Amino acid sequence: MEQPLALGPDPLTIEEVVAVARDRRPVVLTDAARTRLTAARAHVEALAAADRPVYGVSTGFGALATRHIPTARREALQRSLVRSHAAGSGDEVEAEVTRAMMLLRLRTLASGHTGVRPIVADTFVGLLNAGLTPPVHEYGSLGCSGDLSPLAHVALALLGEGEVRRDDGTLAPAGEALVASGLTPLTLQAKEGLALINGTDGMLGMLALACADLGRLLALADVAAAMSVESLLGSDRVFAADLHALRPHPGQAASASNVRRLLEGSGIVASHATPDCTRVQDAYSLRCAPQVHGAARDTLTHARLVADRELASAIDNPVLLDDGRVESNGNFHGAPVAYALDFLAIPVADVASMAERRTDRFLDVARNQGLPPFLADDPGVDSGLMIAQYTQAGIVTELKRLAAPASVDSIPSSAMQEDHVSMGWSAGRKLRRAVDGLGRVLAIEILTAARAMDLRAPLAASPATAAVRDALRAHVEGPGPDRHLSPEIAAAVALVQDGTLLAAAEDAVGHLD
Repeated sequence: MEQPLALGPDPLTIEEVVAVARDRRPVVLTDAARTRLTAARAHVEALAAADRPVYGVSTGFGALATRHIPTARREALQRSLVRSHAAGSGDEVEAEVTRAMMLLRLRTLASGHTGVRPIVADTFVGLLNAGLTPPVHEYGSLGCSGDLSPLAHVALALLGEGEVRRDDGTLAPAGEALVASGLTPLTLQAKEGLALINGTDGMLGMLALACADLGRLLALADVAAAMSVESLLGSDRVFAADLHALRPHPGQAASASNVRRLLEGSGIVASHATPDCTRVQDAYSLRCAPQVHGAARDTLTHARLVADRELASAIDNPVLLDDGRVESNGNFHGAPVAYALDFLAIPVADVASMAERRTDRFLDVARNQGLPPFLADDPGVDSGLMIAQYTQAGIVTELKRLAAPASVDSIPSSAMQEDHVSMGWSAGRKLRRAVDGLGRVLAIEILTAARAMDLRAPLAASPATAAVRDALRAHVEGPGPDRHLSPEIAAAVALVQDGTLLAAAEDAVGHLD
C-alpha cells in the first residue's frame, strides 16, 4: 500500500493534493497536528465558557451574528448551521474535486487554527481513507465565506446525515456507511460546524487539479505543434535558442526547446531544408507556437504560485491564533484563487485556438503543401477529417466563452452582510470544462498531424513525433477510406487524458518542460 500522506501544520503541494484527490492516496495525522489540535481546543472551550460573545462560538452566523446563543443551544447551533448550509443544487461535481476539497479542509483543521477537537479531524481522515465521498452539487457557492454549501454537504456526512458515494459509485446513507467503515458520526460542539465549512477549499482544489493537468497539456501542445510544423513542411530554424533569448520569457524558451528536441532527426524537415526552398516564413500558428505556448506556461507559473500560497494557508473565521486570540477576519474571501482560475482560462482558450488553426491548414489544399484535400483517401467520395475540424472549432468557440471572467461578478447575500463575493467556485467550474476542451482539441490536432505524417511517406518523421504517431496507431488506424470518426477521436482523447501520447514523446527525447 502507498505510504500515507502525513497531514500537519506544514503546507501541502499540488502533487500531494492530486495524489489524494485523484489517486486515492491515504492520509494520516501527524503527532504535531494532534498537539496543536488539543491545545487549540482548550482555548475554544475556555472562550465558550466565558461571558464575552465570540462569533461562531456563542453567537449566530452572518447577519444573525448579533444574537447571543445560550450554552444549552450551542450543539443545535452548530448542527443547524451544517444542515441549513447544505443547500446545493444541480449535478454532482466530480469525486476528485470533492476529495481535494475534503483534504484541504482537513489540512486547515490539522493546522490548529480552527479549534476543533481531534476527533473531528480523525473522523475526517476516516471518511477520506474509506473512500466515502459526499455528493456535492454544481451550484451553491459564491466563493466568499468560503465554499460554504459544498463544504456543508461534506460536513453533513460527518454527522451521519445525507448520503455518500462508495468507491464503487453507489449511494448509501451516510450514517450506515460511516458505521460500516468503523466510524462514529460526530456530534458537533462549539465552533466546529463553522470550522468545517468556512474555507476556499473547493475552488483551491480545482486550481490544484487544473495546474497539474495544464502542466501536462502544455507539454503536449508542444508535441502537437512539432508534429504539425513537421508535416506541414514548416521550418525548424525559428525555434533556435538564440532567437528566443532575444525575448527572455522563460515559458517561451522552454516551449521552443521542446519543439527543437521533438523535431531533431526529422527526415521530413531535412527534405526541404535546402537552398532551393522558396518559402521564407511559415504562418503564425506554426512560427509563433513558442510565444503562445510559452505565455501560457508563464501564466501557469503564476497560478501555481497562488496555489502554493493558498496551500500554506489556514483559512477560517473566526481564526484561532497561536497566542490564544480568536479574531474575525476576511481570509475566506476567494479573490486570490478566483483571479488565478479566471486567468488560466484565457491561455487555455488561446492555445486551443492556435491548435485549431494548425489543424485547419492540413485540410485546405491551398495551404497544406501538397497533401490531398481534407487528407481524404478519395476526395469527393471521402470527406477525410473535414468534420473533425468542425468539432475542434465548436470546442474552441466554447472555450472563448469560458474565458470570460467569473470573478468580476458579485451578488450580495446574507442580508447585505456578505456584500461582495468572489465567484471563485464558478471560476473553477468553468476552468475544469475548459481544460477538458483543450485536451480534446489537442487530440484532434495530433490525430490530423499523424495522418498527414503518414501521407508524407517515404519521408521519415523524427524519432519523437514518430513515437507519438505509433502510440496513436495502436488504437487508431492510419489513412484510408472514411470510417466512423467519432470513436477514433474518442480514442485519441483517451490517450491524451491518460498520458500515453506525452509519455511516448518523452520516452524518445526525455522530460519536456
